[in-house]
Amino acid sequence: MSLKSGDPAVKCLESSLERQDPRSFVTTTAERLAFHGYSLWLFTYSDLKTIVGPSLVFGVANGLAAQNSSNPAFRNVQEITPRIPLVAVWVLTNLMPFVINNQTATDAIEEDKINKPWRTLPAERMTLPQAKRLMLALYPLAITVAVHTGGTAQSVSLVVLGIWYNNFGGGDKSWVVRNVINALGYVCFTSGAMEVAIGMPLPFEARLIRWFGIIAAIIFSTVHLQDMYDQTGDRVKGRKTVPLVFGDTGARWSIALAMTLWGWICPRYWNGGTLLLMMSTLVAASIAARSLTLRTVDSDRLTFKLWNAWMTLVFTMPLASQGQGLRQVVFSG
Repeated sequence: MSLKSGDPAVKCLESSLERQDPRSFVTTTAERLAFHGYSLWLFTYSDLKTIVGPSLVFGVANGLAAQNSSNPAFRNVQEITPRIPLVAVWVLTNLMPFVINNQTATDAIEEDKINKPWRTLPAERMTLPQAKRLMLALYPLAITVAVHTGGTAQSVSLVVLGIWYNNFGGGDKSWVVRNVINALGYVCFTSGAMEVAIGMPLPFEARLIRWFGIIAAIIFSTVHLQDMYDQTGDRVKGRKTVPLVFGDTGARWSIALAMTLWGWICPRYWNGGTLLLMMSTLVAASIAARSLTLRTVDSDRLTFKLWNAWMTLVFTMPLASQGQGLRQVVFSG
């Protein structure tokens, strides 16, 4: 059966097409893309200061240092600046499935309805089944991106760590396991970002490994600062965090002592000079002091923001190493 130009059905279709404004279609499509893009943004918003920003800074700063390295292991380092967008894409695509997984738990949604109602799921910008399907699609996407940009081993490791943390009690049953996963996660994000930035696999170089070991130790010994302002919620969920296992005061003293130690060790390790030493020790000391004396939820949140700022400073320290940077301190043979 064929339709002719004079048929009623054809006339109706022609009339509908004539009435449709092409500009309306473009506007509607743009609005939908903006809506869904903003929904994805809201999934990651809380982690911009903890993962996205610091990892990007680490990758670029350490990549620039490696670019000027005299170590033969880094002779194939590519130009860093054009690869900065790739670093950002790698970090975001690997972070996205983790945070969606973390936010799709039933208790997480209920908690976010109270504390973070603007997040994607409590704001009902996406249904739970849609979020889970998106998460399952993003896991292979993250690994695919890594295969083409670098950081494949780190990407696969982040999938394993994320599932362990969110689905098998890694973030709940033991404060040691919780902090270890956090430390390994930071190392994966930072080393992966650096690998993408330099455009070549990271070599198994002793000093480079030691650098990542320092980062892991800092995270393990201080990251529970983020648990200080959520003790009520963690207690309800039965989580074994440092403040709930050792008490509020014990946890705060562990943070203060570790920060005092790392605030001095890191700039001394890089031989960064008096200014860098003063900056690091002052910021670390302020974090330690705030942790001990300012114990409200809002104060702890601000202290954690200062901790993230200090971590970003640590990530850039190699470039301030008496004008020599990583090419002499870490990456020289």
